[in-house]
Amino acid sequence: MLALIQRVSEAAVRVDGAVIGRTGPGLLALVGIEPGDGEAQITRMAERLFAYRVFSDAAGRMNLSLAQTGGGLLLVSQFTLAADTRSGNRPGFSTAAPPEEAERIFDRLVAVCRSHHPGVETGRFGAHMEVSLVNDGPVTFLLRA
Repeated sequence: MLALIQRVSEAAVRVDGAVIGRTGPGLLALVGIEPGDGEAQITRMAERLFAYRVFSDAAGRMNLSLAQTGGGLLLVSQFTLAADTRSGNRPGFSTAAPPEEAERIFDRLVAVCRSHHPGVETGRFGAHMEVSLVNDGPVTFLLRA
């Protein structure tokens, strides 16, 4: 499992022109599910999303976590994140989990995150989504679980 996280001032997800998920200050996490991901990866990713220190403290250092700041979390499933891009000019998707498996794992990640933190929003699995964000920094990291 991987997550491209971005510290945001705000972010939103639209489907068919309607906003279905949004957050103010916090994190946008684009999540890629890989074959074999399971409960261990779900638990580890949830821990990292809430504990990874990407927010500034009083001295301006990235020393605070999402759990410490109480910011929002917008989770968006993105199978293209798990693509194989090592060769050629076209991505391969054999390195991404099959849709049914990925949806189950993503839904479980959302449930675990919601059980630990208020303010967790999502996109819609498998939908064509428009994601907008204001990246604060910019601050972007790729997390692996």
